[in-house]
Formats: sequence, structure tokens, C-alpha cells
Amino acid sequence: MKFPGQRKSKHYFPVHARDPLLSQNKPQKKLARPHIIGIDQTLVDIEARVDEEFVERYELSKGHSLVIDDEKAEQLYRELKDNQLISHEFAGGTIGNTLHNYSVLADDKSILLGVMCQDIEIGSYAYRYLCNTSSRMDLNHLQPINGPIGRCFTLISDDGERTFAINDGMMNHLRPENISEKIFEKASALVISAYLVRCQNGEPMLDATMKAIEYAKKHDVPVVLTLGTKFVIEGNVQWWRDFLQEHVSVVAMNEEEGEALTGEKDPLLASDKALEWVDLVLCTAGPVGLYMAGYTEDSVKRQTSLPLLPGEIPEFNMYEFSRPMEKAKCRKPIKVYSHISPYMGGPEKIKNTNGAGDGALSALLHDMSANRYHRDNVPKSSKHANEFLTYSSFSQVCKYSNRVSYEVLMQHSPRLSRGLPEREDSLEEAYWER
Repeated sequence: MKFPGQRKSKHYFPVHARDPLLSQNKPQKKLARPHIIGIDQTLVDIEARVDEEFVERYELSKGHSLVIDDEKAEQLYRELKDNQLISHEFAGGTIGNTLHNYSVLADDKSILLGVMCQDIEIGSYAYRYLCNTSSRMDLNHLQPINGPIGRCFTLISDDGERTFAINDGMMNHLRPENISEKIFEKASALVISAYLVRCQNGEPMLDATMKAIEYAKKHDVPVVLTLGTKFVIEGNVQWWRDFLQEHVSVVAMNEEEGEALTGEKDPLLASDKALEWVDLVLCTAGPVGLYMAGYTEDSVKRQTSLPLLPGEIPEFNMYEFSRPMEKAKCRKPIKVYSHISPYMGGPEKIKNTNGAGDGALSALLHDMSANRYHRDNVPKSSKHANEFLTYSSFSQVCKYSNRVSYEVLMQHSPRLSRGLPEREDSLEEAYWER
């Protein structure tokens, strides 16, 4: 596993290197290799340039989103392919994007649970999904289906207007019996989205998701939920609050989703409110930047050396050099907050906003997994005197998530094609490595 950030200290890394202070005759044990697990609605984003007659012929509403059936979706796709109108085909799905980016950043394994076409034609959308997915993602647990996965068509007219046609296919047909308990034994996190638990019409995705949550709790694996869209939350706010409190350790959201969930427009206050139900919050707020909120043990809190920030909670980043913990594992829990402005003020030209939040979450997951990896292989390290959720502090995770979001905004695809450039050590990293 690649660890988040470049560190000068060689005391901890690599964990498999022989320590000259220890006996060289001592046998070297095999390294434990944790991974993360995600459940997703497997779909492909298909972008094409068409004229208005095309939009009208398929009875779509220009500039809006409509759900279309399998037959119409297949007919539309074939016409786009035959006339070479497709400009981009990207693997999509919020969890799929997150797992892919995690595997690119960590250079390590993630496991995707979902469905995939049993028969894949070369050049088809299902083929494109596999081509756009990191080889570090384990797809062996996908459930084969006799039908299409999800497709989201973005049809761009000559005037630049975007019309969306969405076909679910069989992406919500993952069955509970296809969830293997064994893969949860060494997992660092289970990642799900709000879309999964709101599936209806007799589709088995909800049951499959709840089965995965059951296994995660059994093996003490943190459950991470990304809210996805404010419209899903607005329909039943109290249901979501109860769901978070009962099942979720970490929630990722943007400022609109945070307002829908908590009623607080300010992202800092929304993050603070969400701590009533979860242990750790990651909140992206567009041009305002990125916030984190969570808990740590009072006796191990670390005061920041960075400037104290004003806000609805005065000097809220006072202890941002602390590391997150689950509230229930703190003897005397205190709330900790951190914030960072967009990296370099944000890209000069934003090519794609889709997936920036997923990128930020993948960085947080990388840090959580690095913590599990280090804890399993160096259990007596002073870094694990308490049961922390992440390897790095609130502040450092903010920096990392912010940097990954920037990379996603700079490219057309929501999926990273490479890791990040090497980053310089911070004073805080040197502090933790002492």
C-alpha cells in the first residue's frame, strides 16, 4: 500500500523492512493486506452530440432528465454507435468512482459488489466499464446478469444544452445471497450510497445493502455513507437521521445535502449537527472549500499551529491536528473541526464537477485503510495507543481530500488515471513521526 503523503521518517515505513535494533534471526511474518468494500449501481456515462430532431424523436425533454425503458435505451445506444455520435463513454456510479480512485491512490485492492452483464460484447458499454476500471479493483464478486447494466446518456445539442436519458437496466438487482461474509474479515471500510437504500419496486438492492451492513457490524468494519443528492434526503429527513444513527460511522456530503439533512445552510454548522448521528463528517462546499468534523479523546487532542479560523463556531479548528476516533471509544470525547480552501484557489478551468466529492472521499478512505494496514502490521506502535479511525489528523486528511478533488476537477472523467504528484512533508507530519 502507498501511504498518504511522502514522509521523511523511516521509522515506520516500510513496515516489512528489517529493523536493525531487532534480531535478524526472527522470522518475518507475512503482511496483513486490508481492503475496502463498496456496493454500487454499476452504470456507464455516455456522452454524445446530437441535433434537436434526435431529442424529439426519442420523446425526450430538452434540458431535463427522463428515465427511459430498456428497449428505448438499446435503440438509442445503437443509433449513437452506428452514426459515431458518441464522444465519451466512462464507467460511472458514485461508489465505483470512489473505489477506482482509492485503488489508484493507494495502489491497493478494493472490492466492488454489484452486477455485470454476463455476456460482454467488445466495444459495448459494459466493455467500456471494465476498460475504465483500475486493475486493482477486484470485480470477481460481481453478480452476473442476463440484461443491461445502468446507462446515463448525456445528449448535447448544437446550442450546448444537455438532455439526460437514464436507463436503470438491472443495476439494482444485486441479491443478498451474492454478498460474501468472508471479504469483510480484513476490510477497512464498507462504502455505500444513499441511492442504494432507497431502491423500490421489489428490487433486491436494499436487502443486499442491509446484508453487507450486517456483516460490516459483525466484523467491526466502519460503514461509510455518501449522500449522493439532496433530493433523496429531502423526501424523508427523519428516516435518514435514524438510518445514520443506527448504521453509519462516516458520512460524506456536499453543502446542499448537508442542509437537506440537518436544516443548517452553513456547512460548518451542518457538519456539527451531523455529529449527533455519526462519528466523522466530510463536507465539500464547492468554492468555499472542504470541512471535516468528528470526535477525538480529550487526553490526546493536539492543538493546531495553523491560524485559527473564524466561523459560526469561533476558532473551530483549534484541535485540527488531532486524529479522529469513534465517539463510543472515547473516554471523554470532544468535537474537532477542520477546513481547507480549494487547492490553489481551484482549477483555472473546471472540466467536470461530477466526481469531485467522490475523489475527496477516496482520499479519506485511503487514510482509513492506511491506519488499518499499519495497525495490523505494527500493532505496538504508539500511533495505535488509541483506536483512531484514520492514520493522519483532521487537518492532513482535509489537505489530501482537497488535493484529490482538484485533480478530478481538472479532467473530463470522474476517475483518476494516475496517482497524485509527490507532496512535501508538513510540520504536522514531522510532529506525528517523532
